Amino acid sequence: MIKNTHIASAFDRDLEAIQAQIMKMGGMVEEAIENASKALVDGDTELAIATRRADKAIDLLEEKVNEEAARVIALRQPIATDLRTVLTVFRISAALERVGDYAKNIAKRSEILQDLHQVEGGAASLKRMSKAVQMMLKDALDAYIQRDVALAADVRARDEEVDQMYNALFREYLTHMMEDPRNITACMHLHFMAKNIERMGDLVTGICEQVIYLVTGELPDEDRTKADITSTAKGGTVN
Repeated sequence: MIKNTHIASAFDRDLEAIQAQIMKMGGMVEEAIENASKALVDGDTELAIATRRADKAIDLLEEKVNEEAARVIALRQPIATDLRTVLTVFRISAALERVGDYAKNIAKRSEILQDLHQVEGGAASLKRMSKAVQMMLKDALDAYIQRDVALAADVRARDEEVDQMYNALFREYLTHMMEDPRNITACMHLHFMAKNIERMGDLVTGICEQVIYLVTGELPDEDRTKADITSTAKGGTVN
């Protein structure tokens, strides 16, 4: 009995350390989203460059989280709920790393946009959309730490609003391109950035689904409503 208690205590300590790293990674990704959109709106090339470079730290932290999670599985041999907890770590860290990649791509495109014909209102609209996703991510991480299924479900539902914002931006950029051919190149970049943000929202909903799975042992039954009507394929290059 003493031995089992000792093993459980060691597992709990290991898990707390990994979850602390997940939250640190989440904070870095939130900052990347905010900085990428700020660099775009302000035309801040230095911030854009710093945001791109900061993505390396997010990648390294994901590797560290995955290594620690794999070590816990090997050493503690968790079963049932404990194993589900560790497996969830892999999926959440992967989602966070991908969100960071999309933020990096937005920062990269914002540098290019500085040398192109400026599209009125295009950057400000993207910033509102990215802020919505940033708040979704914050709440998703809170739901993970608190094991709050209701909050996770709420965040999951909010992704429909992000899809609707994307649809509106898609139409807006098309209008700009038709009105003035000089807007075409810039609007193409803005569209890809909007698609990057839409994909961020999808990844955050995936984190919420993992929270629900972690607590209940089952993924949500119903398909999440997707309001992105522009295509069924996931666009936007991640470099």
